[in-house]
Amino acid sequence: MLNIAGPSYGKFCDGLSRRDFISIGGLLMGGLSLPQILRAEAQSGVGRSPKSIIMIYMAGAPPHQDLFDLKMDAPLEYRGPFKPIKTNVPGIEVSEHMPLMAKIMDKLVPIRSMVGSQTGDHDSHICYTGRSPKGVVIPPGGWPSLGSVMAKLCAEKDAPIPSFIGMAPSAGHPPYGSPGHPGFLGPAYSAFRPNGAGVADLTLNGITSDRLEDRRSLLSSFDTFRRDADNSGLMQGLDAFNQQAFNVLTSSRLLEALDVSKEDPKVRERYGKGFTQNYGDGAPRNLEHFLVARRLVQAGARCVTINFGRWDFHDRNHSELLTHLPLFDQGLSALVEDLHRLGLDKDVAVVAWGEFGRTPQINATGGRDHWPRVGCGVLAGGGFKTGQVIGATDRLGGEPTERPVHFGEVFATLYHWLGIDTTTLTLPDLSGRPQYLVDGWSPMKELV
Repeated sequence: MLNIAGPSYGKFCDGLSRRDFISIGGLLMGGLSLPQILRAEAQSGVGRSPKSIIMIYMAGAPPHQDLFDLKMDAPLEYRGPFKPIKTNVPGIEVSEHMPLMAKIMDKLVPIRSMVGSQTGDHDSHICYTGRSPKGVVIPPGGWPSLGSVMAKLCAEKDAPIPSFIGMAPSAGHPPYGSPGHPGFLGPAYSAFRPNGAGVADLTLNGITSDRLEDRRSLLSSFDTFRRDADNSGLMQGLDAFNQQAFNVLTSSRLLEALDVSKEDPKVRERYGKGFTQNYGDGAPRNLEHFLVARRLVQAGARCVTINFGRWDFHDRNHSELLTHLPLFDQGLSALVEDLHRLGLDKDVAVVAWGEFGRTPQINATGGRDHWPRVGCGVLAGGGFKTGQVIGATDRLGGEPTERPVHFGEVFATLYHWLGIDTTTLTLPDLSGRPQYLVDGWSPMKELV
């Protein structure tokens, strides 16, 4: 395993430092024979496009009735105090506390009828995989996240920047801080998490590139006998970590992308700063993460996940929303506008959502409780057909009445957009059984 002299910062929960355990998506093809790889690439178009995805996980699940699906005809104990405002697309209205998104609705696609959660448990799993964490047969190792799949199938070989990057630090409730797990693809396809003092591990600390190369050769010779004897696949993962670590350490591209001070001050001001500390046991409301995500995909990252806030408002729902909505409105609208300004809107897709919706009726303490029957999301970029709303709910916002959209359909759409044919491509789980990337869903005709 790669070790470089110097102080170490930012331990993982198992005690390993980022220097010891850098996990950046590469192009390992473990589990697939060369003919299978070539055939899959020919059939699916894997690796042929520079497209990237930014996914914002709204940890804890936002109340759909107070964002994109206000119910002004419902009784007060259902609709709450927020008022809708018009957007720049006739007929589409959103919360009065999202005025910046209202101005760019022609570049957005709110979905008012997200379904598929099945449970009311707080778990980011469905947002990152498109599958409910319960009620289905889970393959050995678990389902891989979108970022991990992209790291395996879409990453550039020996890239100097991680393919899959997660911006969230650890959270009191672990799923709130998850960037998405690699599942049966293995730890080689975990997200790289460049937060806090861990950034210091990305420098050589006085070691020259020649000495680093000598250490790589020495490490390779030490590992040879273990690699030959290993049947578990662990050495393959370690090889990926080591190669990815060397790639990052010998290039400045990642550090430059993380350095927002290089941005035009007017651009930084448009994004804002927000708050770097976690909100309760959730994620931070860090607006610079939106800017860093744009800089990362611009530098070559394929998938960047952002965890934003803690939307689990069982008490004081509407006053709590005022601590989140204005910031979310600023960050997401700035990101979408910036992608269009830079001509990246067709090559970068943006998705923002939570794990379920909230109860139609406001409870006795002014909050909204868990409601897995329907929720909301919003998409942008990707060359999608924007400026439309997809789906609708009933008068109280409790049940979908038009075009229910399963999380898996959005994933099928994203994979299709990436050039991956989900009807033919499979990846082997830890038992060797082939697994499809989505559970029988087709791309959304409304978007592509």
